[in-house]
Amino acid sequence: MRASPTSSIVIATRESRLALWQAEHVKALLVQRGLQVELLGMTTQGDQILDRSLSKVGGKGLFVKELEAALEDGRADIAVHSLKDVPMDLPAGFALACVLEREDPRDAFVSPHHASLAQLPQGAVVGTSSLRRTVLLQALRPDLNIQPLRGNLDTRLRKLDEGQFAGIVLAAAGLKRLGLADRIREVFAQDHMLPAAGQGALGIEVRADRADLLALLAPLAHGPTWQSVAAERAVSRAMGGSCSMPLAAHAQWVDGGLQLRAAWGDQEAPGTLVRAEATGPVDSVATAEALGLQVAQALQAGGARVAG
Repeated sequence: MRASPTSSIVIATRESRLALWQAEHVKALLVQRGLQVELLGMTTQGDQILDRSLSKVGGKGLFVKELEAALEDGRADIAVHSLKDVPMDLPAGFALACVLEREDPRDAFVSPHHASLAQLPQGAVVGTSSLRRTVLLQALRPDLNIQPLRGNLDTRLRKLDEGQFAGIVLAAAGLKRLGLADRIREVFAQDHMLPAAGQGALGIEVRADRADLLALLAPLAHGPTWQSVAAERAVSRAMGGSCSMPLAAHAQWVDGGLQLRAAWGDQEAPGTLVRAEATGPVDSVATAEALGLQVAQALQAGGARVAG
């Protein structure tokens, strides 16, 4: 077990190019604060299982379990995650120490030959393994042939460039972070493709008993982003949300209040969406989560079914 650090931090991270960028970003912030920082690169089950959708092999936790094991046995002090990959309820003994300021939360359409989703020909093949993106795409273009697309960002782009798909849908944040914004043909309006809970935000996870790290990381937290994603994740938690649920939830600050919108897709009736939204004053994670619960209840009142 590592002793409480005073000047040295080890970051557990996945080894994809995007995950390493995220870890290096956090490393730079900590180095600015006078700390020595090392990265511990790891391959997770989520990175290894590419022939099946996440919803069929264990969900989002496949991307974080190995990193949590490194925290638990002391090989690492902190783990950096894309927050949309983090399960809504962390295992006992772990805590979200902080959420950093968010990058662009929207989805992006990427295609070598078509300038927008609307310009795709009838029946075109579009790649995504996200159930959320699938139901939203079906609502926009029921004619499209939506096919599974797993792998890290570079793998997905390679499959697109090989001609396996006419277009694919990716998170704009990942493309921008890796200097690939020029691959974006269209950034979806949120009215068309509502983002996933936590999309574009980075979270830092620690062991819950590491009060030293909780204090050390507190200055890196971005309060408005943390409250936004807390509201989003509360919707998903109340719906039993995981990657096996076609659910979108996104919050943004409007005139001093937090506007939270959510959408649930019915896989048994493609193209059918239940939408709900609420706006209210939020000044803490607790009030943000209360807003999320309110929106989840509105979804259920509209016919959305809780998972489980």
